[in-house]
Amino acid sequence: MLIDSHCHLTSGELIPRIDDVLARAHSAGVTEFVTIATDLEDARRALELAARCEGIHVVCGIHPHESGKACDGWDAALDELVRREDVYAVGEMGLDYHYDFSDHATQQRVFRRQVELAAEVGKPIVIHCREAHEQVLKLLADCPRPPNVVFHCFTGSEAEARQILDRGYWISLTGVVTFKRADELREVARQVTEDRLMLETDSPYLSPEPVRNVRPNEPSHLVHTAACVARARGISLAELSARTTENTRRFFNLPRR
Repeated sequence: MLIDSHCHLTSGELIPRIDDVLARAHSAGVTEFVTIATDLEDARRALELAARCEGIHVVCGIHPHESGKACDGWDAALDELVRREDVYAVGEMGLDYHYDFSDHATQQRVFRRQVELAAEVGKPIVIHCREAHEQVLKLLADCPRPPNVVFHCFTGSEAEARQILDRGYWISLTGVVTFKRADELREVARQVTEDRLMLETDSPYLSPEPVRNVRPNEPSHLVHTAACVARARGISLAELSARTTENTRRFFNLPRR
């Protein structure tokens, strides 16, 4: 059994057929889902979905792509949401200097405030980082520290992974680790401390091999990523599944089923 530690079940590509998506996931052995909301309205949709469907856990935050759209009072509204018992972390948050959908100063301001909120409420954070590794690490070092920090969809170098782990943070891997040219990322998968490793689909994005051409990606495809990481680490799929499932439950403080 697996937990998809990061997916976007409220995305327009998944929500219209969500019952079928969840049924396929359960058939594949993926029985719980951490669905990530990228703005305040998405958070409300995610909470409605979780109330209707068993095994869905909600994380709320302002994605860096959305930070430029955050209206006055967004942090008070987010503070109210993340204090709920059925919200398990704050995020995804961070910096994205690849697309620059929001200017850097705004991204940094919104990111910093979310880290502060997470520390205030005592919940972990989920980091989105693209072409901003050093800046993200510096901002995290300058802010109050939340209980746990995970770099989701990690696709960086071995050296960057070591910096993350040396600071006590976690790493989550997507289907990118299965890609043919992802040799360095598979080496990262081999080296990540076993108690700070999680797996995710980031669906509807990043379908893994051998279903890379399938769109949209779905939580059921997590089994392909898990099998690849198990091979890289030289352990059985069952052992890897048990370890990463327990890690995900511990990181987010998810309820036992």
